[in-house]
Amino acid sequence: MRLRMVPASPFVRKCRIAAAHLGLSNEVVFVDAADDPDDALRKNNPLNKIPIALLDDGSALYDSRVIVEYFDHLAGGGAIIPADPARRFPVLTRQALADGIMDATVLLVYEVRYREAHQHSPKWIAHQKAKIGAALAEAEKTPEIHAPPGEQIDIGQIALACALGFLDLRHGGAWRADHPKLVAFLDAFAARVPSFEATKAAK
Repeated sequence: MRLRMVPASPFVRKCRIAAAHLGLSNEVVFVDAADDPDDALRKNNPLNKIPIALLDDGSALYDSRVIVEYFDHLAGGGAIIPADPARRFPVLTRQALADGIMDATVLLVYEVRYREAHQHSPKWIAHQKAKIGAALAEAEKTPEIHAPPGEQIDIGQIALACALGFLDLRHGGAWRADHPKLVAFLDAFAARVPSFEATKAAK
């Protein structure tokens, strides 16, 4: 399959790490969507967003939550998304929390990238920063989230690592000073999962 992507996207990074961790890297061709300006994203996804997984039968899967679940299915199921409901839904909720951090951070980036300076909304910016702050506080106080990865890496841990990495990329790691448990989590994750460093974007 082909996965249309932009390397700096934390949602793409989540899929790339999941594929590597599940041993699927050789089954996925990663295609930089920015390399072909004539191939509009909306041809594959009406929402015009990445990542998009293009399957051999011509169908498309989006967004990242669907793609990583498909990867888990290809790997036999229950590898990064537990099958047991007692573990499955907490893990998916932790993924949702991390995805929310990514969403809010992307919106802050877009506020600067796509709007003129005189159009910037301090209220909107404060709203997104508040969401990020609240999510980080929740993650910091939740042992199941910030504990170093155990024997099994799950999608909640992968998503959180990607969210924190994106904050490092776009906001210079300002989150680190007030969240020592998350710093410890990310250090442990990076040491355990080589694809985290391998998928790091330069900008």
